[in-house]
Amino acid sequence: MTTLPPLPMTRPKLTSLARQKLPCSPTTAPRSQLIKEKNDIDHYLEENFKGLSKEEVAAYRNSYKKNIYVDMLRDGYHKSFTELFSLMEQWDAVRDPARFGSLFLQRPLEEQRDKLDHFYHYLTRAEVAERKEYFEDVYNNLYALACYFNNSEDRWVRNHFFERCFKIAQLIKMDGGKKEAEAHGNMGLLFEEDGQLLEAAEHYEVFHQLTHGRMWKDETGRFLNLLACESLLRTYRLLSDKMLENKKYKQAIRILIKAAEIAKEGNDRKMEGEASYYLGLAHLAAGEYETALTVLNTYSKISTELDDDLSLGRAYEAIAKVLQSQGEMTEAIKYLKKVVKIARNNFQNLDVVRASTMLGDIYNEKSLEDPQWKIYLKIQSIWKKN
Repeated sequence: MTTLPPLPMTRPKLTSLARQKLPCSPTTAPRSQLIKEKNDIDHYLEENFKGLSKEEVAAYRNSYKKNIYVDMLRDGYHKSFTELFSLMEQWDAVRDPARFGSLFLQRPLEEQRDKLDHFYHYLTRAEVAERKEYFEDVYNNLYALACYFNNSEDRWVRNHFFERCFKIAQLIKMDGGKKEAEAHGNMGLLFEEDGQLLEAAEHYEVFHQLTHGRMWKDETGRFLNLLACESLLRTYRLLSDKMLENKKYKQAIRILIKAAEIAKEGNDRKMEGEASYYLGLAHLAAGEYETALTVLNTYSKISTELDDDLSLGRAYEAIAKVLQSQGEMTEAIKYLKKVVKIARNNFQNLDVVRASTMLGDIYNEKSLEDPQWKIYLKIQSIWKKN
């Protein structure tokens, strides 16, 4: 998801006036100081603003958040007020020190006027569009809020607007399903970040189905179908990792075969190679060595085609593990030496150490004679000490 460029904020009269008011003391200030501050503000208003109404004068005395509330209600945006009021209650709950302790440093919303301005601007525009049943405009305004709050501190606010966008997208009928597809992609991300991988996969699958055969692009110019493929593959891989941890090899292989089919559809050779790699490792974990070799050889061929040395080194290392499991030590050594060479040429020191450790283990276990075996054993020894 891409953050949209900032738009000029629409501010009603009270809020605009309130932005000019003198800085106020913290609420913990002594009563005498607050009274003096009120008198200072009254004097400031009398000297600088003639003919203000009582309502306008109140804008200087009220908090900025309260002025936003007043403006929404006065201008008839009751639905926006209700939604913002609910969000502010959640905001206060998130900042509750009893839940997060003194280390939770999120600033009060009162100190973040730009955020309040964004709430007013986009919520009221969305409400106007919804009254007219311009649902695409509703979606765009809510999506703009989701983009604005796309940061670690306010992610829960972003997620709220993701969910709102998802509901509105079901009502949009004139775009061929593009907004609905985007909304499913965003909901998949929401669940993926929360660790709910099955729910994420369900949304990504619909995202993939809706974008199949379409040339739709996102704001950055990326094809939505390719993004759907990548998201689905990532989630399938995470699901397969959990399955392999629980020794559910058949389930893991089944879902990775599905991932490989989707990768081919995406017309991205690198993505196809990655899918082959993880499928090969799953077959290795299941003890299906011949199948693992076939799949991993596909990965090595793709890596060679792409002139991707790092991927090729990873393919050779995985193939060596399969050969080692089959007892084909001489062949395994050949591939590991290739890994060491590729890693050295690309300054991948950890890969050199890992492959050398595997070689050292093989030489040590089988007492194989080779001019370099002592070097590998030495690297292995140094690595284990560190």
